[in-house]
Amino acid sequence: MAQTLKDFRLNIDYISIKCDNTSAISLSKNHIHYSRTKHIEVRHHFLRDYTMKDDIVLEFVSTKYQLVDFFTKLLSKDRFCKIRRNLDFIHANDI
Repeated sequence: MAQTLKDFRLNIDYISIKCDNTSAISLSKNHIHYSRTKHIEVRHHFLRDYTMKDDIVLEFVSTKYQLVDFFTKLLSKDRFCKIRRNLDFIHANDI
């Protein structure tokens, strides 16, 4: 991904991933393997590797402000419209 961005002359120091799971953020920062995480296959630890290299930064965002919910969850009409406005799918004046 970084190489593709460089091809478009976009230089980004790191990728920011917004996450509402504090446990996932803690696991990515703590590089000790716990017995509770043994079930996670090695190939899924790529996120931890990239956070160690500072290529990816996980940032906490409250569930209330998760814009991706628009695509993954059934939302109330008010919540749906608010997220739609925040994603600039339509202008706020059009509602």
